[in-house]
Amino acid sequence: MKGKTHTLKVWGDLACFTRPEMKVERYSYPVITPSAARGIFDAIYFKKCYGFYWQIERIEMLTPPKYIALRRNEVKDKAPSHSTIHQWIQGKKPPQPLWADGTKADFGGSDQKGRTQRQTMALKNVAYRVQAHMCYRDSKQNPAAMDAQFERRAKRGQCFYQPFLGCREFPAWFELLSDSPEAQNPVGLDIDLGWMLYDVFDLGQSNSNMAKPAISVFHAFVQQGILTVPPYNSEAVQKAGEEYAG
Repeated sequence: MKGKTHTLKVWGDLACFTRPEMKVERYSYPVITPSAARGIFDAIYFKKCYGFYWQIERIEMLTPPKYIALRRNEVKDKAPSHSTIHQWIQGKKPPQPLWADGTKADFGGSDQKGRTQRQTMALKNVAYRVQAHMCYRDSKQNPAAMDAQFERRAKRGQCFYQPFLGCREFPAWFELLSDSPEAQNPVGLDIDLGWMLYDVFDLGQSNSNMAKPAISVFHAFVQQGILTVPPYNSEAVQKAGEEYAG
């Protein structure tokens, strides 16, 4: 089952869609990835109990890619598990902050890692037109009602959290577009991006509300500023553990 195709115009001052092969330093793809685009739709409308995921269909580049070099401070340690954070919220355990600077004594004797500066090649002044639809994992859903709820939220600018463009410090702004075509055309740009990150979760799970982490990639081509995204379950999307037959 699939829902109605919705179109969002998404833009922002800065964006970074990190190429995974760059490892330590962040270097952005020249266009938003399907997983980052899905995250924007999720920020507007997503509920675990509904058993669906957003399938990105098409991404149009409304501005040419322009890079900007940034140096960012990043905390080297990672946040604790979800259960630990939940215990902090309930007051069962005292919160333990992640210290950015200081000595081991300042950390209370714990072996925290502090922070580090990393180079980032980000994008600036980006704008995209993104099309997506809901894919339902069972037949118990009401597509018409759910599509109407999304449209109502998107028109009002409502979201569960601020959408972002790759990194949470790069906020994204959005607008729901009507069925009539927008005047602005995609940029006339052709790029063979090679293997591009598709998603970091297993979207094909049929009986789970919480998708498990799983890397997938696809061969991405931008033709006249348009990136056509294949369905997650198609052979064009290579998942972890699958043998490439191409």
